[in-house]
Amino acid sequence: MADLRTPALQAWQRANIVAAANCMREQIARTPGDAKLVAAYEGLLDLLDPSRVVARRQREQASAARQAAAALKAERRRIERRNADRRAMTLGPPGAERRTGTDRRSGRDRRGR
Repeated sequence: MADLRTPALQAWQRANIVAAANCMREQIARTPGDAKLVAAYEGLLDLLDPSRVVARRQREQASAARQAAAALKAERRRIERRNADRRAMTLGPPGAERRTGTDRRSGRDRRGR
């Protein structure tokens, strides 16, 4: 994995990043639905506090793992047919096999035929 650490910011760099983040925060307050603006703002905050990057990535990976586990579980449920699922299915009337007359089970045993 690449080394994603950034060198320490100089005072003037930090001041400019803080000013830009404040400006973006004001823009976000005016247009809260702008995803690009929010992403740029988050990027600036990541520059100011590199530990935010690690925490954000861990949250994203955890959420992706939860979604993958839920998808696998749903797929497994779909594939595995349990008795309750079979009873819930509407299969329609039975096939052409219909026992009438002498084929029906009655008091005598039919095995000796």
